[in-house]
Amino acid sequence: MKIEITSQRRNELLKRKEVTFLIDHKGSGTPTRLETRQKLAGMLNADVDKVYVSKFETKKGSMTAIGHANLYDSVDQARHTEPEHIVLRNTRQEKKKE
Repeated sequence: MKIEITSQRRNELLKRKEVTFLIDHKGSGTPTRLETRQKLAGMLNADVDKVYVSKFETKKGSMTAIGHANLYDSVDQARHTEPEHIVLRNTRQEKKKE
Protein backbone atom coordinates (compact mmCIF):
# COMPACT_ATOMS: atom_id res chain seq x y z
CA MET A 1 0.00 0.00 0.00
CA LYS A 2 1.45 3.33 -1.08
CA ILE A 3 -0.11 6.63 -0.04
CA GLU A 4 0.50 9.82 -1.96
CA ILE A 5 -0.75 13.11 -0.54
CA THR A 6 -2.10 15.08 -3.49
CA SER A 7 -3.10 18.29 -1.67
CA GLN A 8 -3.03 19.91 1.75
CA ARG A 9 -4.63 23.08 2.94
CA ARG A 10 -4.95 24.75 6.31
CA ASN A 11 -8.42 25.67 7.61
CA GLU A 12 -7.84 28.15 10.43
CA LEU A 13 -11.53 28.46 11.26
CA LEU A 14 -11.86 24.77 12.14
CA LYS A 15 -8.24 24.44 13.36
CA ARG A 16 -7.35 21.61 11.03
CA LYS A 17 -5.33 20.62 7.99
CA GLU A 18 -7.42 19.17 5.17
CA VAL A 19 -5.61 16.48 3.19
CA THR A 20 -6.54 14.75 -0.07
CA PHE A 21 -4.71 11.50 -0.78
CA LEU A 22 -4.37 8.70 -3.30
CA ILE A 23 -3.73 5.08 -2.30
CA ASP A 24 -2.22 2.54 -4.66
CA HIS A 25 -3.10 -0.92 -3.33
CA LYS A 26 -2.11 -3.25 -6.17
CA GLY A 27 -1.93 -6.88 -5.15
CA SER A 28 -4.22 -6.51 -2.14
CA GLY A 29 -7.72 -5.42 -1.26
CA THR A 30 -8.80 -1.95 -0.30
CA PRO A 31 -7.12 -1.06 3.02
CA THR A 32 -9.28 -0.35 6.06
CA ARG A 33 -9.84 3.13 7.43
CA LEU A 34 -7.76 2.23 10.49
CA GLU A 35 -4.76 1.20 8.37
CA THR A 36 -5.11 4.32 6.26
CA ARG A 37 -5.47 6.53 9.32
CA GLN A 38 -2.33 5.09 10.92
CA LYS A 39 -0.28 5.43 7.75
CA LEU A 40 -1.42 9.04 7.21
CA ALA A 41 -0.61 9.93 10.82
CA GLY A 42 2.91 8.60 10.28
CA MET A 43 3.34 10.57 7.07
CA LEU A 44 2.06 13.78 8.66
CA ASN A 45 4.05 13.29 11.90
CA ALA A 46 0.86 13.48 13.94
CA ASP A 47 -0.93 11.54 16.67
CA VAL A 48 -3.40 8.97 15.27
CA ASP A 49 -6.18 10.39 17.50
CA LYS A 50 -6.01 13.71 15.62
CA VAL A 51 -6.44 12.21 12.12
CA TYR A 52 -9.90 11.38 10.76
CA VAL A 53 -10.57 9.88 7.33
CA SER A 54 -13.87 11.36 6.20
CA LYS A 55 -14.16 10.00 2.65
CA PHE A 56 -12.49 6.98 1.13
CA GLU A 57 -13.44 5.06 -2.02
CA THR A 58 -11.88 2.81 -4.63
CA LYS A 59 -12.62 3.67 -8.22
CA LYS A 60 -14.26 0.88 -10.25
CA GLY A 61 -11.89 -1.31 -12.21
CA SER A 62 -8.74 0.12 -10.65
CA MET A 63 -6.49 -0.55 -7.72
CA THR A 64 -6.39 3.04 -6.52
CA ALA A 65 -8.47 4.73 -3.87
CA ILE A 66 -9.07 8.43 -3.40
CA GLY A 67 -9.77 9.87 0.02
CA HIS A 68 -10.03 12.94 2.20
CA ALA A 69 -8.78 13.27 5.78
CA ASN A 70 -8.61 15.98 8.43
CA LEU A 71 -5.71 16.53 10.83
CA TYR A 72 -6.80 18.54 13.87
CA ASP A 73 -4.71 20.63 16.25
CA SER A 74 -6.18 18.81 19.27
CA VAL A 75 -8.22 15.70 20.03
CA ASP A 76 -10.96 17.81 21.67
CA GLN A 77 -11.29 19.95 18.54
CA ALA A 78 -11.59 16.82 16.43
CA ARG A 79 -14.31 15.27 18.61
CA HIS A 80 -16.20 18.58 18.65
CA THR A 81 -16.04 19.20 14.88
CA GLU A 82 -16.30 15.78 13.22
CA PRO A 83 -19.78 14.21 12.90
CA GLU A 84 -20.43 11.27 15.21
CA HIS A 85 -20.64 8.73 12.37
CA ILE A 86 -17.18 9.72 11.10
CA VAL A 87 -15.72 9.36 14.61
CA LEU A 88 -17.29 5.89 14.91
CA ARG A 89 -15.95 4.81 11.51
CA ASN A 90 -12.42 5.89 12.47
CA THR A 91 -12.26 4.24 15.88
CA ARG A 92 -11.69 0.58 16.51
CA GLN A 93 -14.91 -1.09 17.50
CA GLU A 94 -14.84 -4.17 19.68
CA LYS A 95 -17.12 -7.00 18.61
CA LYS A 96 -19.86 -7.68 21.11
CA LYS A 97 -19.87 -11.10 22.72
CA GLU A 98 -23.26 -12.69 23.14
